[in-house]
Amino acid sequence: MALSSKGTALITGASSGIGAVYADRLARQGYDLILVARSQAKLNALANHLSNETGRAVEVVAADLKDKADLRRVEGILRTDASITLLVNNAGVGAVMPLLGSPVDDMEDMITLNVTALTRLAYAVTPGFVARGNGTVINISSIVAIAPEILNGVYGGTKAFVLGLSQSMHHELADKGIRIQAVLPGATATDFWSEAGNPVENLPQEIVMTAEDMVDAALAGLANGEVVTIPGLHDGAQWDRYDAQRKTLSGLFGNSVAAPRYR
Repeated sequence: MALSSKGTALITGASSGIGAVYADRLARQGYDLILVARSQAKLNALANHLSNETGRAVEVVAADLKDKADLRRVEGILRTDASITLLVNNAGVGAVMPLLGSPVDDMEDMITLNVTALTRLAYAVTPGFVARGNGTVINISSIVAIAPEILNGVYGGTKAFVLGLSQSMHHELADKGIRIQAVLPGATATDFWSEAGNPVENLPQEIVMTAEDMVDAALAGLANGEVVTIPGLHDGAQWDRYDAQRKTLSGLFGNSVAAPRYR
């Protein structure tokens, strides 16, 4: 008997960490999967496991999203595969060194992956979603999007971009049946930290969330209709007040006369 499906979820950075947990959870929710990451071997192992565990169809695409040809290949899938109903824009890299200690070429590579690739993938999938009247984009940002003093400033800037893009996409697309969610994890127990040069074991463990708990919270936020989900923020009303103040403040910027303090 054929299993019912919620469509196909394409997940970037899917071979480990947060992306692999999204793959597991979404397969169990009834999605077929397209898993995108650099390592063919890791993708194949995860695909076999998930297919055996859940019975879902799992396709793998080995691609380095910093490579233009690989990125265009994934964009093509998003444009042409009408079964795709959900994009998880998870692929990204981080940095923990201060600006002056970070090679600018490394920072450019980070911008290419965290900003350019994420944006192009969102652009690729959205027209089809609009044409079909439904679809969901989950963009993985970070708490550094609103706390740029933490970690590396270029990294914080890339994640602020992801948050801003997500809020703008929601503003433009919500009335077209498209769901947009920005997820702002705090410290999460993945390889992110060791790859950035500071293993997660060096962090105060009371601030570190497991990838499983982070993704489960993010999916609960999605189900609750949140545009911005911060898994580690216990009082959600604090974000609501922050965002309401931001929107109020944004309506006060436009004046033909400079503020008295500048005259």
